[in-house]
Amino acid sequence: MSRYSMDEREAFVAMSRFVWQFANRAGDDLLTLLGDIGVEADGGTTDPAAWNDWLACVRSVVGDAEDPAGGSAECPGMSRIRSR
Repeated sequence: MSRYSMDEREAFVAMSRFVWQFANRAGDDLLTLLGDIGVEADGGTTDPAAWNDWLACVRSVVGDAEDPAGGSAECPGMSRIRSR
């Protein structure tokens, strides 16, 4: 059950922010990121903090939350997305 609704562009921006947030915190280790975001049988992520990080990125796109990536994932057109 989802609390958020996103179009494709908003989802892409959230994903970009999530990856940048990870890179800013943990470096460019893609294998670690992939391990952290694996979905377990119970529906949780391998690293529970990864889910919270993802939600923060979603909220920064569809809500009024600050960009957790510190603006690293800012892209042209974001003001249009935010103004919706």
